[in-house]
Amino acid sequence: MWRYLKRVLIGKPLKTLDEGSQHLGKGKALALLSSDALSSVAYGTEQITTALLAAGSLALWLQLPIALLVLVLLGAITLSYRQIIHAYPSGGGAYMVTSKNWGKLPGLVAGGSLLVDYMLTVAVSVTSGTAAIISAVPSLHQYAIPIAVIIVLILMGINLRGVRESAGFLTIPVYAFIAMMTFMILYGLYNIVTGQVAYHATAAVGTSFKGLTLLLFMRAFSSGSSSLTGVEAISNAVPNFKEPKPRNAAGTLVLMSIILAFFFAGVTMLSYWYGIRPGGHTTVLAQIGTAVFGHGVLFYLLQIATAMILAVAANTGFSAFPQLAFNLAKDKFMPHIYLDKGDRLGYSNGIVSLAIGSIILIFIFHGSTEALIPLYAVGVFVPFTLSQSGMIIHWWREREGFWIGKAIINFVGAAISAVLVVTLFMLHFTGVWPYLIIMPVLLRIFLKVNKHYRIVAKQLKVISNEPIKRHHYEGSEVIILVSNLTRVTAEAVDYAKSIGDKVLALHVSFDSNPEREYRLGVEFKREFPDVRYVDVHTSYRSITVPALRFVDEIAKGAKERNRSLTVLIPQFIPHASWQNALHNQNSLRLRSALATRDVTVATYYFHLSE
Repeated sequence: MWRYLKRVLIGKPLKTLDEGSQHLGKGKALALLSSDALSSVAYGTEQITTALLAAGSLALWLQLPIALLVLVLLGAITLSYRQIIHAYPSGGGAYMVTSKNWGKLPGLVAGGSLLVDYMLTVAVSVTSGTAAIISAVPSLHQYAIPIAVIIVLILMGINLRGVRESAGFLTIPVYAFIAMMTFMILYGLYNIVTGQVAYHATAAVGTSFKGLTLLLFMRAFSSGSSSLTGVEAISNAVPNFKEPKPRNAAGTLVLMSIILAFFFAGVTMLSYWYGIRPGGHTTVLAQIGTAVFGHGVLFYLLQIATAMILAVAANTGFSAFPQLAFNLAKDKFMPHIYLDKGDRLGYSNGIVSLAIGSIILIFIFHGSTEALIPLYAVGVFVPFTLSQSGMIIHWWREREGFWIGKAIINFVGAAISAVLVVTLFMLHFTGVWPYLIIMPVLLRIFLKVNKHYRIVAKQLKVISNEPIKRHHYEGSEVIILVSNLTRVTAEAVDYAKSIGDKVLALHVSFDSNPEREYRLGVEFKREFPDVRYVDVHTSYRSITVPALRFVDEIAKGAKERNRSLTVLIPQFIPHASWQNALHNQNSLRLRSALATRDVTVATYYFHLSE
C-alpha cells in the first residue's frame, strides 16, 4: 500500500542514466534558486523601516542611504560568489571555500551556519508567505502556524519528485512575482515622475532628528541586510546546472542580483515617497500595493503573487540544503545517508531532514518572521565573511589574472559582512544568542561523526602492514529461540541442524501459564529428541533480558572451546506488508539487543502465502 501511495505522491523511479535530464537551464534555475533572494524584498524594506520607526517617523528617510549601502554589499557579494562558482565548480559554496582556505574548523562553522540558515530560509519564507495571505484575508490570522506547516509539507513533496519537477512548479509563481513587482514599481515611479502622486514622505532626505545615531543606522542596516539572504544558494547548487555548469550558474547569479537590486531599490523608493509606516497585520509591501493600485484586482494579484513566491521561496533551501549536506557527508562530517539519492534522483534524506527542522523552528518561534530574521541573518553573514575572506587567501595563493582587483572585491564584501555580524550580536543579541549554542553543538556532532568514520575505516581496512588475524573454529553451535511449536519453528530447527554440529533451543517462560510452558517442553523434546531444549523462567514480561543472559553464558563457553556461535531467530513474514502491524515485533527487539553481543545473529524467514 505504501509503495503505491509513494508512487502517486512522488512518481515512478527514474533510471540513474536519466540524471542528466534533471539538470537545469538558466530559466528554470532562476525560478528554483532565486525565489528566496527575490522574495526577501517583501520584508527587507519593512525590516529597515521597523528599526528606524523606533526613533520616530522623521527617521524614515534613512531607508534610502541604508538601501544604497545594502546594494553595495549585494554587488560585492554577487561578484564574490561569481568568482567562487568558477573557482569551486563542484558546489558547496562557502563551506568548500572556507575549508580549502581557512581549514577544517572554520569550514565546519560555515557549513553548519548554512545548514541552519537553510532551515531558517524555509521557516522565514513560509511564515512571510503566510503573513501575506493573512494581509489579504485577516480572518486567517489564528491559523497562521497550521498554514505554514502545510506549505512546508507541500514543498517537501514537490521536491521529492525531483529537481526538474520542482523547478517546473516554481516557474509560474516566480515569474508571476517578477512581472507584478516590475509592473508595480514602474507604474508607481511613473506616477511619481508625472506628478500624479503627491509627495507623502514623512521627512525630507537629510532632515535632522533626535536620536540620529550610528547605533540606529547600524540596527536598521543589519535588519535590512536580510534582503541578501539566498544569494549564496546558486554557488551551492552548481552541480544542478546544465553544461557548462559554472558559466550557466554564474550567469543565473548575475541575472538574479540585477532583478533583486531593481526590486529592492524600487520598493524602498516607493516606501519612502508614499510615507509608508509598518504596523498592524498589513505588510509594507501590501501598503505600497494599495497606494499604487488601490484595492482593485491588481492589488490582489500582487498579494497572491507575493504569497506564492514567499511560500515557494523556501524551495531555495530545499535545493541547496541537500547539496551542502552531501558535501559534508562526503567529507565524513555528516551521516552517509545524505550521500544517497532517492528514486527520483534527488537527495531525499536531506529534503526530509530540512522539512522536519523547519517545522520545528516554526513552532519554536510561533510562526513569527520578525523573531526569525536576526538569527537568519547571522546564519547568512557568518559564511559570507568566512568565504569572502577565504577567497582573498585563494587569490593570494593562485595569483592568476587580475587577482588584486578580485581580492579587493572580496575584501569589501568580507569587511561589510564582518561588521554586520558584530552589529547583529551587539544590537540583536536577544534574537541571535541561540547561534552561540547551536554552532558548538553542531561542531561537536560533526567531529564525533568524523571520528566514528575514521575509526571504522581503520578497523575495516584490509590492506595493512600487519597480517590479518584469521579464526579457525573447532566447530559451530547454534542457539535457536523458540516461542512455541509451529511450522516456522520446525523448519528453523532443521536449518539450524544444517549449519551447526550442536543445536540448542531456548525458550523463555512466564508465570502466567505454567501448564502451557510444561506442555511445550514435552512436545518439543518428542519432536526433536536430538536437540537440547532449555526453558529459562522469568517473573517479568520481557524475554530480552533473560535471553541475553543465557546467550552471554553460552557465548563464553563457546569462546573457550574455540567454537563459533550463531543465534537463530525464526520469523514469519505476512503476505501483505500492512499485516505486520497485527503481530508483535519480538524478533526485531531481540535482533537489536543481540547486535550488542559478540555473536552472529541470523534470521530464518518463513513467508506466509496469504
